[in-house]
Amino acid sequence: MAKDVDGARIAGLAAAAAAQLPMEFDPKSAAAFFDVDNTIMRGSSLFHVAIGMARRNFFTPREVAAFAMAQARFLLRGTENPDDVALATESALAFVKGRRVDDIIAFGEEIFDDSMVDKLVPGTLVLAQGHVDAGRQVWLVTATPIELAQVIAKRLDLTGALGTVSEIDDNCYTGKLVGAPLHGQAKAEAVRALAEREGLDLEQCWAYSDSANDIPMLSDVGHPVCVNPDPKLRAHAMEHDWPIEDFRARAHLRKMASPTAIATAGVLAAGLAVGLVASRLRKTGA
Repeated sequence: MAKDVDGARIAGLAAAAAAQLPMEFDPKSAAAFFDVDNTIMRGSSLFHVAIGMARRNFFTPREVAAFAMAQARFLLRGTENPDDVALATESALAFVKGRRVDDIIAFGEEIFDDSMVDKLVPGTLVLAQGHVDAGRQVWLVTATPIELAQVIAKRLDLTGALGTVSEIDDNCYTGKLVGAPLHGQAKAEAVRALAEREGLDLEQCWAYSDSANDIPMLSDVGHPVCVNPDPKLRAHAMEHDWPIEDFRARAHLRKMASPTAIATAGVLAAGLAVGLVASRLRKTGA
């Protein structure tokens, strides 16, 4: 347990240290912190990147199948499984080891423009833009590698991003992390460290997430908001009178469809992702 706490603390401090502020802000201004997966973007950002890598022959179909299974569980449960996060992190580390940072950034920009932009959640983007228009800093906070997180933030004209930090030597990835993935408690640590650096009053700040794993981050700000919440976070939000925003299509169908029909729709969506990869496996004989 102590090792996990230390890893989260190190990861949070590293993420805050790596966070880039592109312009000057009032040091007393408030900020808004947005989770990415299933909050500002449908599904797992790492999965979308994996698909983009496979299309460019960086991953084999069998490797992508593992990502697809994790994505299916992600969709069906509506939450983040630590094992899935670990799998995605390990795969990403193996891929980037020895590669140049500049190349990965360029690669991330290409994949975002090609296949991730249409996965964005319009309702959440409206919330983020409202904070931008009010002159607040708007940060993404995600377990996604910080280089990719910064690409997403830049493309959305947000302030910046807090993400998982990898070790870099001579502008190349070593294949190791600094601390742990920026997940759960590590996100809260990163937000606190950034707030201290920027002189932000967390009581005047907002945080948005879909996952109960982010309750520590949500609890640290004065204005927590649950977006597309998983069942555990929804229950916590109702208990603590936190606002809930649900932009999922199934949320609008709840009054017209039975729980069984809604669950079936989720299974079909996940099955399509896995089926696509399975079809590729059969064709390639991998």
